[in-house]
Amino acid sequence: MVSEYGKKLREDIWHLAEPVLESEGLELIQVECLRMKTRWLIRIYMDRDGGVTLDDCSGISNQLGDILDVHDLPPGPYTLEVSSPGLDRPLVRDKDFIRFQGCDVSVRLEEKVEGIRHFRGRLVAFREEEGRKMLVIEVASKLYHVPRDLVVKANLVYRFD
Repeated sequence: MVSEYGKKLREDIWHLAEPVLESEGLELIQVECLRMKTRWLIRIYMDRDGGVTLDDCSGISNQLGDILDVHDLPPGPYTLEVSSPGLDRPLVRDKDFIRFQGCDVSVRLEEKVEGIRHFRGRLVAFREEEGRKMLVIEVASKLYHVPRDLVVKANLVYRFD
């Protein structure tokens, strides 16, 4: 469970990091802020069409490290990790669910829907139903309508065919 301070820290870092990445032609995918025993662990996931290179990660890490230090975020010692989202890219924003319709996904919910808390199937649609954003996920030829606000974690599932 992420603390309220962790959520605020994540938002603050997001607002600082996003324009830096955009200026380099990169898209900010996710910011994670984890409190470790003696320091914070800050993870930045970024992407672009054609993928992210090691030079991209190094350059963004240097820029963001300086910016975080100037803003004293997080306060005290921290470790900054910058990387591509990988094959199991997290789906965080609504536009991620829209973009990856038709792809295989793994979705974990905070409470069960039709007796299921963890779905692994094809994201058929992302739409609004009765004023609520819904994921439509096909699992074993059955469609499940999953409220977006119940999603705790969602990732693409890469298939090795």
